[in-house]
Amino acid sequence: MKLKTLLCGLPLAIAALLPATGIAQSNPVPVQAMLRADQPGATVSRNLFGQFAEHLGFGIYGGIWVGEDSKIPNTRGYRNDVVAALKQLEVPVVRWPGGCFADEYHWREGIGPRDQRPVRVNTHWGGVEEPNTFGTHEFMDFAELIGADAYVSGNVGNGTPEEMASWVEYITSDTQSTLANERRKNGRDKPWTLPYFGIGNELWGCGGHMRAEYAADLHRRYQTFVKAAPGQNTVKVAAGANSDDYHWTEVMMREAGKHMGAMSVHYYAVSGGWPPKRSSTDFAEDEWIEGLSSALKMDELITRHKAIMDKYDPDKKVALYVDEWGTWYAGLPGVNPGFLHQQNTLRDALVASLTIDIFAHHADRVKMGNIAQMVNVLQAMILTQGEKMLLTPTYHVFDLYKPFKDGTYLPLEIAAPQYKHGEWAVPGVHGSSVRGKDGHVYVALTNLDPNRSASVSVRLQGQAAVSAVSGRILTAPQITSHNTFDSPESVKPADFSGVRLEGGQLKVDLPAKAVVMLQLR
Repeated sequence: MKLKTLLCGLPLAIAALLPATGIAQSNPVPVQAMLRADQPGATVSRNLFGQFAEHLGFGIYGGIWVGEDSKIPNTRGYRNDVVAALKQLEVPVVRWPGGCFADEYHWREGIGPRDQRPVRVNTHWGGVEEPNTFGTHEFMDFAELIGADAYVSGNVGNGTPEEMASWVEYITSDTQSTLANERRKNGRDKPWTLPYFGIGNELWGCGGHMRAEYAADLHRRYQTFVKAAPGQNTVKVAAGANSDDYHWTEVMMREAGKHMGAMSVHYYAVSGGWPPKRSSTDFAEDEWIEGLSSALKMDELITRHKAIMDKYDPDKKVALYVDEWGTWYAGLPGVNPGFLHQQNTLRDALVASLTIDIFAHHADRVKMGNIAQMVNVLQAMILTQGEKMLLTPTYHVFDLYKPFKDGTYLPLEIAAPQYKHGEWAVPGVHGSSVRGKDGHVYVALTNLDPNRSASVSVRLQGQAAVSAVSGRILTAPQITSHNTFDSPESVKPADFSGVRLEGGQLKVDLPAKAVVMLQLR
């Protein structure tokens, strides 16, 4: 897909049509920006930084769960190193058990004594055995362990309304019902809290290859019987569109909009067309810019889906959840291709920063994002190999953006030269800003150009005098730089000294191919 300028109408990435000349980094490109602190917008939900954990490859088994008897240090079967890293990241919500896996998942197979649970074949992901060792209790306890909310996806694909209703009762009921007492027998006395429940997954695809009209009717039917316990407010999430299928959103909102609390949309940044066939680590500048261009398409998608939702829901009662997003490349050599196991480079870090910026800009409607996926799958936060663990560049971007959680969106308008390479053109500098819950202003800036630094001047409109500014930066020597188990800290954040206050403006010396997070005090 060729994107010409990729401005997508995004106010925070206004690009001046200046030529990209390949100037050396010693001659930075001038960029002008305006931070409008006197025009606060919506709250940037903490759930925009949500995660996704599917029964896929090494995502659950070996990534999160190793079992109590493992030599890998663990707490009740959960890897200690992974749990600690996720706690540090302050993960707000985790979606489970899929994904396509959810479309064939029968929850009863994942409860009771682990050695008595049935072994199935994971027909979606690699045709491997699924032992059901990690089921409802293991997931809900894991979410509590890392301090995250649970987002459970129900089976509309080959399940029944009765099965879905029973699962919700099993999780949430504090009565003496047979299901609640079965949960107690299996080791959990008090019910869990279930803030989010998905009525199916990709009903247009692996969830049944349905037409939008049929899917809307099924949503109306199934959601009727999803009844959380009194006192619990479980958001019912409708299975939304694949990427730019705006007809799907139109039909779902028209026919079922009054029967949902949120609707999903799925979008992956894929270079080179579908199916993904390019390397996650071996690429040149043409694939670098194509990947960033693909990520920026997210703004157009959200803008158009929002417009449809606004037509049927002007009061914005129905949230938009981008509950699957991220990069998708060919799997690493020597690994089952169905495991979707890829590396994670500086390019992925920039994809993450651009996507978060876009989510923040649309925070009035977009209330959750779930990157695919948490561990060892696609654009993962964490990679594991036996007893070893590493944090990816994407993890570090999520860590840099932590102050955005539940902050107030502040418009950041950027006029930057385009960065051009071959047939592609994107804004050279991208960014976003919030006033954090701590009262400080945070400004995120990303330089998409891998060759040229930028000299960014940010005027502060409506902002009280700033006494100090500090920052952190994530960059690396090469566009393909990534962390390995032999060199796990090749790409990691560092203190940033290239910012100063001058005449009431921020002056930022923004290196090439870098993400910077600034704090204004």
